[in-house]
Amino acid sequence: MFKHLITSSIVSLLCSATLLAQDTNVELSLEQSMQLAHNGNKSLKIATKEIEWAKNEHQRINSFWLPSINATGAYMHMSNKIEVKQPLSDYTNPAKDYIHSIYPGEQIISSALDKLGSQSLNVPLVPQNFTTIDANLTLPLFTGGKRIYAGRISKQMISVANVNKEQIDAGVQILLVENYYGLRLGNRIVDVKEKAYESLNTHYQNALKLEENGMINKAERLFVKVNLDEAKRELEAARKDLDITQKSFKVLIKMETEDTISPVSSLFINDSVPSLSYFKGLIKDNNYMVKQMKIQKDIAGNQLKIANAAYVPNIALLGKQTVYANGIERNLLPRTFIGAGFTWNIFDGFNREKKIKQARIAQQILDIESEKIIDDNELGIDKLYNQMQNALDNITTLTTTIEMSKELLRIRKLAYQEGMSTSTEVVDAEVLLSKVQIASLLAYYEYDVALINLLSVCGIPQSFDQYSNNGKTEQYIFNR
Repeated sequence: MFKHLITSSIVSLLCSATLLAQDTNVELSLEQSMQLAHNGNKSLKIATKEIEWAKNEHQRINSFWLPSINATGAYMHMSNKIEVKQPLSDYTNPAKDYIHSIYPGEQIISSALDKLGSQSLNVPLVPQNFTTIDANLTLPLFTGGKRIYAGRISKQMISVANVNKEQIDAGVQILLVENYYGLRLGNRIVDVKEKAYESLNTHYQNALKLEENGMINKAERLFVKVNLDEAKRELEAARKDLDITQKSFKVLIKMETEDTISPVSSLFINDSVPSLSYFKGLIKDNNYMVKQMKIQKDIAGNQLKIANAAYVPNIALLGKQTVYANGIERNLLPRTFIGAGFTWNIFDGFNREKKIKQARIAQQILDIESEKIIDDNELGIDKLYNQMQNALDNITTLTTTIEMSKELLRIRKLAYQEGMSTSTEVVDAEVLLSKVQIASLLAYYEYDVALINLLSVCGIPQSFDQYSNNGKTEQYIFNR
C-alpha cells in the first residue's frame, strides 16, 4: 500500500509538471524507480497472464472429477418401418394335421386353412419417422490414477509460471539498477568535470593576472588555456552522454516528460560481503532455472505414472434418461437406465511401452540439464564475485590515492601562488584528481552492477536494498 501511494504521488507530480510545461528536476529514489519500471513492464504483464492461464488450466483438469452430463437429440426417417412378421402357416398346418387325423380326406376346412396359412401377421414396432431427446451421464470411477497425476501436473504448471515471473522480475531489477546507477554515475562524472573546469578556469584567470605582472611567461598561460579548453570539451561530452542516459532511463520507467530525472540513491559499496561458498549454497534452493528444472522433473515423473496407468482399465458409471420420445414405445426401449462399464486396451501396438520409455528418457535429460545449470551458475557466481572483489580492491587503493591527490593539489596551488610551482604542476594535479575520482566512481558502479547480478543468480535480488542501506556511499570522493 505504501509503495502504491509513493508511485501515485510520483505520477501526479509528473502529470502536474507536464501541465505547467515546466522543465523541472524530479528526484527519484531507486525504490520509486523500481515501482515505475514494474508498473509499465509488458513482460511482467505477460507473466501475470501466464499465471492466470495456468490456474484456469488447473481448474479445467480438476473438472474431470465431476460427472459429464450432455443432451442428445435426433429425428430419424427410415426407408421402411420396423415390424415383426409372423407367417400364419405355423398355426394352420398343425390344425390341418389334427383335422385329417379325425376326418381323413376332408377338403373344405383344409382348403380354408391353406388360404389362411398363406397370410402373415404383421406387428409394427418402430414407425418410419421417430424422434428422441435424451440426457446422458458419465462419471469416471477409476482411471488408474490418471486424473490424480494430471491434476498434479497442472498444479506444477502454476509453480512454473510463478517462477518464470520471478525470473522476469529479477531481470527487470537488473536492468533498472544498471540504468539507475548509470544515470547516477553520469551525474557524478559531470559534477567532477564541472569542478575540474571551474578550478582550471579560476587558475587560468589567475594566470592572466600573473602574466600581466610578469610573474609567469606566455607559454605557461597558454598551457593552462589548452588544458582549460580540453576540460570544457570533456565536460560537454559528459553532458551529452548524460543526456542519452537520461532518455534511456525515461524509456525504461515509461516516463514521457521533459523533466530532468535526478537519482537520489547513492552508489555504494559494502566493506565486507559473505563468502563465495555462501552464494554458491543458495543456487540449489533459490536459483530460478534450478527451481524450474526441479518442477519439470516432478512433471516428468507424473507423466511417467500416467504412461504406466495406460495398462489398467478405465471404469465409469453410465446413465441415460429419455426426456422425450415420439414413435418408440416404452416396452421396446426403457426411458431410464443406469449401469457401469469399462474399457481396457489390451494391445495398442506397443504404443504404451514407447511412451514409458520416452518419459524415462525425458527424466534422464532433465537430470543432466540440472547438473549443467548448477555448474554454469557456479561459474557465473565465480565471475561476478571476482568482479565485486576487484571493485572493492580498486576502491581501497583509490581511496588513498584520492586523499593524496587532494593534498597534492592543495599544496601545488599554494606553491603556485607563492611562485614556487608552475602552471604545469597545478594542471597535472587537477587532472590527476579528476581521473582518480572518476575511476573511483566507475569502481562503485561496477560493484553495484555485479552485486545485483550476483543476487539475481542466487534468486535473492530483493536483498539488494539491504546491501544498499548498509553500504558506504560515494560522497567522500567529492570532499575537497
